[in-house]
Amino acid sequence: MEKVSQNLEQLEAIKKFLIEANKQGYGSGEERVRVKEADSSTTITYESPEGAWRFHDNYFGGEPYGGREVIFSDGKPVWMMVYYGEVSDKEIDKNEVYGFLTKALMNAPDELPVRGPIELKETIAGVEWVYSNSYSGELSRFKGQEVILRAGVEIYDADYSGGLVDRS
Repeated sequence: MEKVSQNLEQLEAIKKFLIEANKQGYGSGEERVRVKEADSSTTITYESPEGAWRFHDNYFGGEPYGGREVIFSDGKPVWMMVYYGEVSDKEIDKNEVYGFLTKALMNAPDELPVRGPIELKETIAGVEWVYSNSYSGELSRFKGQEVILRAGVEIYDADYSGGLVDRS
């Protein structure tokens, strides 16, 4: 019973930190949090004020893109997620797509704050945009897919999965 209680406490702590890290990382909208690496990847990091928790998001590419997020507790990895996606409509302004995606990501559901809500709709310049997220599992182990529709046509999709990792 003690092990189950510890896991629940750990998951709640990870969830709380993940929400904080996402708001301070990509959700901040500031380019300063992104570091271009020698291997052509980009890294976003965030550390809790007391230094016990660290978030590391490293991704490659633009279209398509792929990467991984890792959360460290006391210097050891405890949780991770991998993701892969792209804007499929090569004619559309990617900045518009990723601007809308960022809005969705900042509205992540409390029960699984790894991507956006189940659905987010917005009319932009008279055109309806819809973000849709379907997933299964919980923070300890999950998988899902997100899509963006513009005027009813799919223009973006990404797959993701992740969960707890062994600290040993």
